[in-house]
Amino acid sequence: MSVIVVGIEQREVPLHLLEQVAVTESALPKALATLRDHSNLSEAVIVSTCLRTEVYAVVERFHDGVAELQEFLALMGGTTVDALTDYLTIRFDDDVADHLFTVASGLDSAVLGESEVLGQVRRAWEKAQRERASGPVLGALFRHAVETGKRVRSETAIARGITSLSHGAVALAASHLRDGGAGPVGLAGPGGLAGSRVLVVGAGEMGDGVAQALVAHGPAAIVVANRTPTRADAVIAGLPDGLAAVARSVPLEDLVGELDVADVVFTSVSSARPIVERSLLEAAMGRRAAGGPLLVVDLGVPRNVEPSASEIAGVTLLDMDALRAAVEGVLSGRQGEVAQAREIVSDEVERYRAASRARGAAPVVSALRGQAELARRAEFDRQRAKRSDLTDEQWEQVDAVTRAMVAKLLHQPTMTLKDAVGTPRGERLIESLRTLFDL
Repeated sequence: MSVIVVGIEQREVPLHLLEQVAVTESALPKALATLRDHSNLSEAVIVSTCLRTEVYAVVERFHDGVAELQEFLALMGGTTVDALTDYLTIRFDDDVADHLFTVASGLDSAVLGESEVLGQVRRAWEKAQRERASGPVLGALFRHAVETGKRVRSETAIARGITSLSHGAVALAASHLRDGGAGPVGLAGPGGLAGSRVLVVGAGEMGDGVAQALVAHGPAAIVVANRTPTRADAVIAGLPDGLAAVARSVPLEDLVGELDVADVVFTSVSSARPIVERSLLEAAMGRRAAGGPLLVVDLGVPRNVEPSASEIAGVTLLDMDALRAAVEGVLSGRQGEVAQAREIVSDEVERYRAASRARGAAPVVSALRGQAELARRAEFDRQRAKRSDLTDEQWEQVDAVTRAMVAKLLHQPTMTLKDAVGTPRGERLIESLRTLFDL
């Protein structure tokens, strides 16, 4: 049995490839069911965020498992394995824990120390549990990853300042409105989003994060558009009273009218195709008073806005590529925390490995003790059936004595195995016990 992860990540990967293999929330149950149908895969979790899509799995045969996950990602992307080969990453066993703990800690994000990714990792595991795709092995792995991410954020300052893609997106928008994007995205500055009419499309975690990030920028009005109005209302309810007073929610069907009057639009909807087509923006720009400019920040992967919309006069379209490039320079001051964060990750990986190997030894010890008890009990019952010269009280004494003898015989092997857990010697001892006692 092996634990593997096959995926495509943000670094040096064209945005269109990330879009292709992304698994939307609505497609997740079917995707997990597809993985569950593979006889070689006993467990699976899909982590699909705006900048990565990875499949974690427990497989019986390593090479077959890798091939199956590669084919799965190609199927999700409507492409071929050959088209993805140069961008796919493959990790197995101990390296999987190191990678997932690093991701959960925000050390492998476009925004170093990103806070949103920890929740995304946790929800990916929870969804796999609900779909009966995750089991005890991946459960232990993801539970420890979430604990590690929390510890890194509590014991280091890696999450200070801009700590999420949504906050980075708002800062990027403020920079463009202030000085055409030439200034640092980490500073709001005068002349940014203050007094602007902002439309937030999508009320999920990213949309909620955008709304919260707007608090420091003083927009004149906020409109939250969402498929489910109650979710949009919840986002507005979480804003400070002053900002909530100038905020309102609308159904997604009212998007057309809102584009006519907005100054800035943030989109973050889980959708397999663009929800804002070029024709929609062209029509809106034609209706806008005095042809006022429109800044659109597309945080969707797959993209929510048709890319060719950037060609429309008066429209500035920024996507995840623009955000990735913009935040790189701002985060240099946080690099000093990376070494400490990586030490924590390394420490937690070692703890996980030890616990994982201990869990691997526990069934062997239990099986050995169970086998010994079955043999003892069978011989005890056989002797009792043959002999009638002992009283019930005497047979109880014999039972107690033989139990104690078995326990003493197994005590030293058990302690030796427990002391060796997590070492090559421990692995050899486990395998020897399996072979010697046919466990």
